Amino acid sequence: MSTKKVLQHVDKNMNVLVKDLRILIQQPSVSAKNQGIKKCANLVRSTLKKSGINAEILTMKGYPPIVYGEVKSKKNPNKTLLFYNHYDVQPVEPIELWDEDPFSGKIKGNRIYGRGSSDDKGELITRIRAVASFLKVTGDVPCNVKFVIEGEEETGSAHIEEYLKKYRRKFSCDGVIWEFGHVDSKNRPIIDLGMKGLLYVELSLRESKMDSHSSLAVLIKNPAWRLVEALKTLRDSSGKILIKDWYKEVLQLDKSDIEILKSFPFDEKEFKKEYGIGGFLGNKTGLEIKKSLAAEPTCNIAGMVSGYYGEGAKTVLPAEARAKIDFRLVPNMNPTKQVMRLKWHLKTKGFADIKIKVYHGEAAARTNPKHPFVSDVTAAARKSFGKYLLSISSAGTGPMHAFTHILKAPAIAVGSTYVFSSIHSPNEFTRIDLLKKATKCMCLILDNFARSN
Repeated sequence: MSTKKVLQHVDKNMNVLVKDLRILIQQPSVSAKNQGIKKCANLVRSTLKKSGINAEILTMKGYPPIVYGEVKSKKNPNKTLLFYNHYDVQPVEPIELWDEDPFSGKIKGNRIYGRGSSDDKGELITRIRAVASFLKVTGDVPCNVKFVIEGEEETGSAHIEEYLKKYRRKFSCDGVIWEFGHVDSKNRPIIDLGMKGLLYVELSLRESKMDSHSSLAVLIKNPAWRLVEALKTLRDSSGKILIKDWYKEVLQLDKSDIEILKSFPFDEKEFKKEYGIGGFLGNKTGLEIKKSLAAEPTCNIAGMVSGYYGEGAKTVLPAEARAKIDFRLVPNMNPTKQVMRLKWHLKTKGFADIKIKVYHGEAAARTNPKHPFVSDVTAAARKSFGKYLLSISSAGTGPMHAFTHILKAPAIAVGSTYVFSSIHSPNEFTRIDLLKKATKCMCLILDNFARSN
C-alpha cells in the first residue's frame, strides 16, 4: 500500500521534478572545458540535501569532485542499492545549430530542452525524486540507498576507478543502477546488462621537419600515405580485426545470451533510414547485426589529420599525419594487453616508426541475465512502462567494469532517455512523460530489490 502511495506522490509532484531538472540544466558543467564543474557539484549536493538525502563532496588530487549521497534504511539496513550518475555534460558546439540557449532548460510541450536534459541530469533527477518520494510518504526507504555522481564521465571517467578504490567501503553495495537507459520509439525501456569496453589511441608519424611543396613528393616520403597503409593492416573490409590474438580471450555467447538477442527487436529499415545508409558493414542481417552490436569488438577510425584541408587548393606535402582510433572491447578483453598486441602488430608489419599514444582504456562488463537483480529491474520496468526490452549489453562504453570489479556488485542500465533525444548533439531534450515513468520505475526497483533474496 505504501509503495502505491509513493507512486501517487510521484504523479502529483512532477512540477518539482521539472523545476529541479531545469535548475540543473541551467548550470553549465562541461567537463571537456572545466566549465562550471565545481558549481554544478555543489548544486547537486544541495539538490540531494533538499530531497532529504545526506550528501557530501568527495575530492582527490585535484580531480573533478564526486558528489556522494546516502540514506540509511530503518527497516532494511542490511541491503544497499547504489545509483551511479554524472553531472558533467558534453560541449554545446556547434552552438549555431541550437534553436534555444543550450542551458535554458526551456519547456516545449512534453519536452525539456538543454544540454544534459537527458544525458545525464534528467536521469539523475528521476533517481533523486524516487528516493525523495519514499522519504516524504513513508519517512523511510525500502533499503539503504547510495548515490555516486561523478564529474568527468563525458571525458572518459579517467579517475572513477581511483575514487572507487579509495572509497570502496563507503560505496559498498549489493546492486548498481547505471547512469542511463534508453527508451525506444515504441516507449519500451531498453534494459542493458552490460557495456562494452574501450581502447582509444592515437597513431602518429612525422617524416620531415616541416610541410613542403608537393612537387617534392618524388623525393620526400608522405606520412599520410604511410599511415593509411598501416591503418589498412588493422582490419578487413568486413570489420574483422586483423591484429594477432585480438580475439584470443573473447568469450562465446551462451544459449541464454543468444535467446535474449533473438528476442530483441531491431528494425533494419528504420535504422538505415535514421542514419541515411544503404546497407550494413559486411552485409550483416538479422541476428548477425544484434550479435555485432552487443558482443563484437570493433576497430574504428575516429579522425585523421594531415596536410591542408581548408578552402580551395594548397599543393602541400605534409610533414606529419595522425589518426585517432577507438577499439570497442567485449568481456574478458584486457585493454593493456590489447595495446601490447597493437604495438607488436605495427612492429611486425614494418611500421615500428609509428608512435602510439594511449588516451583511455577500460574493460567491458556484463551482468548474468539469471541474476535475481535482473528480475527486480525487469518487473519494475514492466509495471511502470507496460513493457520492456532486455539487452545483454549496450553497444556503447562506460566505466561499468570498474564498479562490478571493485564493488563486486551487479550493474544494470535502465532509465528515461528517448533513443532519438539528440544526446551529444544540438537541441538535446528529454520527455516529461518518460521522466515520470522512469521515476516510478526507480521506486519499484527499490521496493523489489529490498524484498528479493
